[in-house]
Amino acid sequence: MKKEKKRCAGKVILIVMDSVGVGELPDAAEYGDAGSNTLGHIIRERNGLEIPNLIKLGIGNIQGTGIPYYDPSPIGCYGKAREASRGKDTTTGHWEIAGIRLDRPFPVYPDGFPPEVMEAFQKATGVSFLWNKPASGTEIIQRLGEEHLKTGKLIVYTSADSVFQIAAHEDIVPVETLYGYCRAARKILQGEHAVGRVIARPFTGTPGHFVRTKNRRDFSLPPVGKTILDVLSDHDIPTTGIGKIGDIFAGRGLAASFHTNDNEEGIHTTLQQMKAQQSGLVFTNLVDFDMLYGHRNDVPGYAGALEALDRKIPDLTGTMNADDVLILTADHGCDPTVPGTDHTREYIPILIYGQSIKHGVNLGTRDTFSDIGATVLDLLGIEPCLKGSGFQDQIRIP
Repeated sequence: MKKEKKRCAGKVILIVMDSVGVGELPDAAEYGDAGSNTLGHIIRERNGLEIPNLIKLGIGNIQGTGIPYYDPSPIGCYGKAREASRGKDTTTGHWEIAGIRLDRPFPVYPDGFPPEVMEAFQKATGVSFLWNKPASGTEIIQRLGEEHLKTGKLIVYTSADSVFQIAAHEDIVPVETLYGYCRAARKILQGEHAVGRVIARPFTGTPGHFVRTKNRRDFSLPPVGKTILDVLSDHDIPTTGIGKIGDIFAGRGLAASFHTNDNEEGIHTTLQQMKAQQSGLVFTNLVDFDMLYGHRNDVPGYAGALEALDRKIPDLTGTMNADDVLILTADHGCDPTVPGTDHTREYIPILIYGQSIKHGVNLGTRDTFSDIGATVLDLLGIEPCLKGSGFQDQIRIP
């Protein structure tokens, strides 16, 4: 007779350090990313980083990363994982962590969206558009914001990611109207044009001084298969998404979801939910690394954000109960030291810590991000139903 698993009495805190990759994957050259190493190159360019808490968790012990911070007795378990899915975008990485492997990447549009998409969008909204090419969101509103004010035309743009973005001044297009336009675009962008996310990008200000507001909203495709969030929800285990998690999973499988504006608010909200939630999963995305620094080739900013996170780790570990487990990982790379501003195809780090698990275990190199999701289920007492095998047997205290 199969022995019934004992459910973990505590919770798992899963934090995705968005874009903090740790070195090129074997197929990185196919994506134009040969030689990329987000964390390693930032350390090199800055001649070191002040990240003592990440070092103590074992980030410098991960093999093959070029991170020069080996700790002889780390308190965490450490390793890295390769991406089994095709692609290197946010949605693909998070979905794979949660158990979904994609055999083809989401579509991208380096030359803009085709006429059949834009004609359908204009017909559905009754509004014309400007641009329809890749662009930096902060730069395109400065470039086209005044014309938008004069004409009322929407600023439509994309990026190296699989996104359809609509920027509009809040005085010209009310936020709820902009959300309606995004919903119309989401209905159109299906099938071969099923981008990962449609994003509302409202802004305010005057010519030369336009600024994006905090009313961004993402309209994502629902996951194409069952995720750990669905499984946990089916078992009545609490699930909380913080930051972009609710958007990435289209709200599915989440009992609660909290949007945040930056890393600081993300950590603050995570700490609040760690205190409020005694069991289940707290799933957090920290977006600043990617959005503010990786995509803008801002090495000093990225370094500062890493050091700021490091200073918060004692708060996280100090708030954990005896049966809680903390997992720190990423979803892809975005090396700010290489040409271009696209994501980079890299290994992701795995750091795991808890009083109830072993310390100092080398988890090695995992064949899929889904090993993380499988381990989350295992820690919470559910037989993993994912392709990833997980690493719970390595870290469990007999």
